[in-house]
Amino acid sequence: MASYFCPCPRGMEAALAEELGEIAQLSTTFKVHNQVPGGVHCSGALEDAYRVNLHSRIASRVLMRMGHSSYANENDIYDLVMEQKWEDWFDVDHTIRVDVTAVKSPLRSLEFTTLKIKDAICDRFRDQFDKRPSVDTKEPDMRIVGFLDQRNFTIYLDTSGEALFKRGWREETGDAPLRENLAAGMLRVAGWKPGTPLFDPMCGSGTILVEAAQMVQGIPPGARRQFAFEKFHGFDKAVWQDMKASIKALPLPLEPTIFGSDISGDMIAMTRHNLKVAGILFDVPLKQIEAQQVQAPTEQPGILLTNPPYGERIGVRGDTTIPADDMAAGFYSALGTTLKQRFAGWTVFLFTADLTLPKLLRLKEARKTPFFNGALECRLFRFDMVSGYNRREQAKPVTDAPTQ
Repeated sequence: MASYFCPCPRGMEAALAEELGEIAQLSTTFKVHNQVPGGVHCSGALEDAYRVNLHSRIASRVLMRMGHSSYANENDIYDLVMEQKWEDWFDVDHTIRVDVTAVKSPLRSLEFTTLKIKDAICDRFRDQFDKRPSVDTKEPDMRIVGFLDQRNFTIYLDTSGEALFKRGWREETGDAPLRENLAAGMLRVAGWKPGTPLFDPMCGSGTILVEAAQMVQGIPPGARRQFAFEKFHGFDKAVWQDMKASIKALPLPLEPTIFGSDISGDMIAMTRHNLKVAGILFDVPLKQIEAQQVQAPTEQPGILLTNPPYGERIGVRGDTTIPADDMAAGFYSALGTTLKQRFAGWTVFLFTADLTLPKLLRLKEARKTPFFNGALECRLFRFDMVSGYNRREQAKPVTDAPTQ
């Protein structure tokens, strides 16, 4: 049995713990433990790491704990890393990369700590084999991750390799694409389930739509990529192939339930391409149209979830003589009117770094959930578009009519 830590985008910890709980139902050995800022602790057999890598849409990685102790200085860290049996997991011919994160650590230099960890691994191999592994910061075979808090140090071996948001389908992106695991986490937080109508009116390269469509079709996020654990000593290829072979495709929907649109024809073409590469076999209707002109795509109310543009991205086709702030105000004012008039009964979720968004839309949010997109603090705003919004607006007295 091993201890694992699954990091995720900050703010997504509860969603990840819920998802891991569902994955645990596929295993007799996998246990989900506590959430901490930035991820979830869990434990299980090595095969459970295979399973989480294959099925988790929200985790960023699956890290296997190698050692843990208190420390006073970098030499304590060197000693703990040197004690670990790295040779049981990979060869001296495998390339390595070391990354360190810290919260309130008294050590002055993370770069020096990273160097000490690398030295300890290389020295252990050199002592045993008279040879040391090479470092490859771009495409290493093995990633080693150190974590420091005020008193304790934990060393992990990454079972994932490339970050899990890299699903293997994305060949093309627009500007500032949303990470796939962040999109999946938002779908879960929004309460979306396959079968519920979903609409992204500013779909960009289609990340939200692809994630949702793969869920509808039953394609696990890790089905189309490789993982670091496939290079481990003792990797059980038969177990891994059985795990992938046991995936059952879900029946394709008879009617479309996922819809997208974007102001840019290039983005629509890119989304269409990404859906195809991701293995989506059913129709996802896409339309080139400005967001403030869209209509609800189904009579049945559903969920509208989007990552609206901000700053220069609003002016994709705008008048360059208009200041960006004025353009944003006009854009969001028109979008707010569209939502009130045409999306009665829908639940609208907008993910943005602009915390003034509800004011720009002239809507009161029902909930706001803080998330981080990398280092950028964002909010997922929820608006419940009740019937009668527009009638209430029209009933207001006109207070700014010109005086004669």
